[in-house]
Amino acid sequence: MGHLVEENLETVKQQMKLACEASGRKIEDVKLLLATKTVPLEKLQIAIQAGEVLFGENKAQELRDKFTLMQQHNQVEWHFIGHLQTNKVKDVVKYVTLIHSVDRLKLGQALHYQLVKENRTMDILVQINTSYEESKFGASPESALALVEQLSQFDTLNIKGLMTIGKLSATNEETRQCFRLLKQIQMQMMEAKFPRVEMDILSMGMSGDFKVAIEEGATLIRVGTSVFGQRYLPDGYYWNEHAQQDD
Repeated sequence: MGHLVEENLETVKQQMKLACEASGRKIEDVKLLLATKTVPLEKLQIAIQAGEVLFGENKAQELRDKFTLMQQHNQVEWHFIGHLQTNKVKDVVKYVTLIHSVDRLKLGQALHYQLVKENRTMDILVQINTSYEESKFGASPESALALVEQLSQFDTLNIKGLMTIGKLSATNEETRQCFRLLKQIQMQMMEAKFPRVEMDILSMGMSGDFKVAIEEGATLIRVGTSVFGQRYLPDGYYWNEHAQQDD
């Protein structure tokens, strides 16, 4: 199993390099985040031994379990990349350095209240639903500017950029349009010059579409299946496509 994860990592790194070369970008400008949902710890250990340091979880409970067991690896950084319910905020802020999925004001408020209590700040990305799919979370592209402006009022939240999920099981061209739209929104944000708002990170691209994402400007790609192998449950399960909103 070990060498399989290592081989997969090598393949993904090679594909990243080629996508950077094809789009005239520097490889050091794109970071690899390993999506670890349902991945057993022994596979994570192999990735860490291979030098990987960025890991992302989709669910609060799994994040807590993994974090506790992985604490001996102090170089590892955890991100939260799934839909975040307000009642899980307290659990999640304990463990992560970046939350990719802030998509509504109510979540921003919940994060702010918790962080004020703890007298600390949190780096966040604002999630945009660039595919306009009803089953997806994320702010609408049209409301993105207003949401970022509102979230920037909370001095505990450091807005570092944007995140999106490309259209699942779509053609490369459809997905490319999603990523291109996120890049356009990033440009609008930069022009708006909101105080305290940074737009350095574009988190986009997963196992099926990260090469297209890199070509369109991704700085952080979230790859799980290509490194760790197929999961037992479909993507829809992890992206809570039909889950109840809590707010």
